[in-house]
Amino acid sequence: MKAQKLRELDEKELKNQDKEMTEQAFRLRFQMSMGQTDGVKKLRELRKDRARMMTILRERELAAAKGKE
Repeated sequence: MKAQKLRELDEKELKNQDKEMTEQAFRLRFQMSMGQTDGVKKLRELRKDRARMMTILRERELAAAKGKE
């Protein structure tokens, strides 16, 4: 997912997406351990997308804190 698309979402939607991605990553890791799938690429993409979301949330948090000062 592109960062620009993520920036358009509000905080609640970002947190929901983060929760879904975390669950999806868990399922992928579990399937990989059982030998059912070879989803290394998908897992890598999920981790990067989740990092993008967390970065955007942190930027918003810092901007809000700076605005309060």
